[in-house]
Amino acid sequence: MSSTVLAFDRVTNLRGDRTAEAGVLAGERSAARVGEAIRFEGVRKSFGDREVLRTLDLDIPAGQLVAIVGRSGGGKTTLLRLVSGLALPSHGRVLVGGREVNGLQPSVRLLFQDSRLLPWQRVIRNVGIQRRPNWRETAEEALAHVGLADRARDWPAVLSGGQKQRVALARALVSHPRVLLLDEPFAALDALTRTEMHELFSRIWQEHGFTTILITHDVAEAVALADRVLVLRDGQIALDIPIDLPRPRQSVGSAEAARLQAHILGKV
Repeated sequence: MSSTVLAFDRVTNLRGDRTAEAGVLAGERSAARVGEAIRFEGVRKSFGDREVLRTLDLDIPAGQLVAIVGRSGGGKTTLLRLVSGLALPSHGRVLVGGREVNGLQPSVRLLFQDSRLLPWQRVIRNVGIQRRPNWRETAEEALAHVGLADRARDWPAVLSGGQKQRVALARALVSHPRVLLLDEPFAALDALTRTEMHELFSRIWQEHGFTTILITHDVAEAVALADRVLVLRDGQIALDIPIDLPRPRQSVGSAEAARLQAHILGKV
């Protein structure tokens, strides 16, 4: 388990909202479940002499699902780290829910390409890693929500890649995130499993309403999932385009989807 995940769990344990009910996992909508808006105001981020983000101004409304695509080294992961509080801007400021980010955010969760499960803990203990009151019942409900109710007693080693990512998603859900950051979480999956995860995540996102930023190199994935796609190039936004395709998006093979993909690829 990475120190990043453990740090987030410690912060949420100490400062997280303890009023949300476990029933939210079944799709209940309440004031506590509304996503939080994200705002970048003149943000620059440098590492030594290398400027990774250049005067970034960006508004993401509460509950929106935004996909960010771009070449490696373009600043995508740095942007996620700024939202989460794992890094701070060199200039400007980032706000989540109207609050300036000065450290780790208890309302924010991250999902990585690697599921980062603890191999020495069974599935249910990975999901309920924070050990809050009634953690076992909440973890069981989260596992049911991602279709893994029957794998609670398994070890991570016996799960497929897709199942591990479902467990990681369940672990994020028990924290009742208002912002979920996805750093290429489906990239290592085979095509069929990736499609299944797209459908699962779309359903859960629509039920819970958290704000989402998805980092991906797959333009088709971005069009399939997002309300809006940004192209980040050389630390600046080269394209900001809405995706107005109807949901559920059973197929991204339509002429309009193909047009959107081609337009986005032309700006990468």
